[in-house]
Amino acid sequence: MSGATHPSPPRPGTGQPAAGDAGAEQFAAQPGHGQPTADQSAQGHPQATAQQPPYGQLPYGQPPYIPPPTLRERLGREGAGSRLLAWVGGAVTLLGVVLLLILAIQRGWLAPLPRVAVGAAFGGILVGAGAWLHRKPAARTGAFALVATGIATLYLDTVAATSLYDFLPVPAGLAVGLAIAVGGLVLAVKWDSSLLAIAVVGGCGVCAPLITRGFTDELVTFLLMIQIATVPVQLRRSWWPLSFTAAIPPLTTALIGTGLRTLPVWAVIAAGVVSAAAALVSLRRNDNEPYSLSVLAVSPLPILVAALMLHRPESVLLAGGTAVVLIATWIIVRGNSGTVAGIAGLVAAMQATVTQFDGGAVLLGEAVALAFAAKFTRNRFALGGSLVFAVIGGLFTLGSDVTPALLILPNWHPRDLLLTALVSAVLLLAAAIALPWAAIQLNVVKSASLAPWLPAGLCALYGAAGLVLTASMLVAPGRGGFLVGHTLVTVSWTVVAFVLLLRGIKVVALRITGLVLVAAAVAKLVLFDLATLDGLARVGAFLGAGVILLVAGARYARVVASR
Repeated sequence: MSGATHPSPPRPGTGQPAAGDAGAEQFAAQPGHGQPTADQSAQGHPQATAQQPPYGQLPYGQPPYIPPPTLRERLGREGAGSRLLAWVGGAVTLLGVVLLLILAIQRGWLAPLPRVAVGAAFGGILVGAGAWLHRKPAARTGAFALVATGIATLYLDTVAATSLYDFLPVPAGLAVGLAIAVGGLVLAVKWDSSLLAIAVVGGCGVCAPLITRGFTDELVTFLLMIQIATVPVQLRRSWWPLSFTAAIPPLTTALIGTGLRTLPVWAVIAAGVVSAAAALVSLRRNDNEPYSLSVLAVSPLPILVAALMLHRPESVLLAGGTAVVLIATWIIVRGNSGTVAGIAGLVAAMQATVTQFDGGAVLLGEAVALAFAAKFTRNRFALGGSLVFAVIGGLFTLGSDVTPALLILPNWHPRDLLLTALVSAVLLLAAAIALPWAAIQLNVVKSASLAPWLPAGLCALYGAAGLVLTASMLVAPGRGGFLVGHTLVTVSWTVVAFVLLLRGIKVVALRITGLVLVAAAVAKLVLFDLATLDGLARVGAFLGAGVILLVAGARYARVVASR
């Protein structure tokens, strides 16, 4: 009919009726007809007040997640083949320049000054050609490759003029090399090409050792200049792979030069310090960045390797100084960067300790100190370092200080050896108590769990036995002190077991530990004391342990009945 109005369909995505459906709007707007009132919505459906986005849609303002393209997708894009060919061609060209310089040196084709001049001219031509091509968008891939090759050529030419021919003094060569690297990085920032910056740094770092004919201190200095030049770029553009690319050449050169003994110690220290400082500066922008964290973790490695090559006083001083600096960084700097520095500092401290001291007593003492530090600073990484120090120190103690032969064989031992064993046994006992205590305080393990108590209990038993036995032999040297010591060890185990059982009325782990200690005391009585001890020592061990076990059983039964 011509006079009838036909309702138009609702507008999609709005959830509202069309404009022509006025009656439906009025009917739906009346309370109790199709839609609840605001009071009814608030009473019956409180969650209706919060607007939820439709299923499958993201909240307003949150961009959708787009996964990064795979390698196959990147290679399948239009122009990927031309970019690959351009960069491979640039790398081959740079290698050809290096080989040409080496061949000219070997065969004497040109005098040193013309060689340097030809290299500078060739590098300048490549940079100019790249800048000219960059004006055309279609040719920018080739422009990046040409400029990277030209800047690397200029830098290597400066290295040759300084290190091989002495045309430039070292300070002037460093200044020129830094200016070239900065110019290349500035051009990369201007063109917004991280690949160009990485190619410039990587090309200079890979080819420079071929020009300097070895891993020298001048080479390390040149490479560090490039690394320093990349720091402002990393802070401005957040090109994180650039930090890793810039750190690899100086650190690798320092490691190889240390192994070949061609580098002085100051060059190795400079490589480690500059790499660590550059990583820390980059991490101030993003503390979770993996490339800079990796650089920070490996930067002390050349210094620690160099410390192994030195004699004991210098080696301990170098490793210990590295440990102090890194641990101080751990205290000052928060976040992941401070944690990585602290872990590296603990490794350096362990190396210094093992180098200076033959036994494991100092390592055990450091383990105890780290356990207390972990508890009061609430740092689980410090607790992990304490565990590592305790394990290695305990192994050293078992092998050199408190050996099983010392506890089993009734031999005579010198007084200084017994004193060392006494200190090591005390520290082993302290570490066995401090580590599980700190782990429970930090909620790493539950107090009712047996996992930390079983190994710690065995170490504590061994340390306590070593403590009692060495103290007895210090008071009464020879076989008499050995027999008395083992008698006291057996009796002391039963006493400690009684205390643990009383304390274990509420704590299951302590109760089980006490029962295990009772079993250990009885096993020692039957398997060791009965066969090794004689005379009054054997009688005293059995009588003392038996009486204490009887009293403990009666007392424990009374306490259990009273509860």
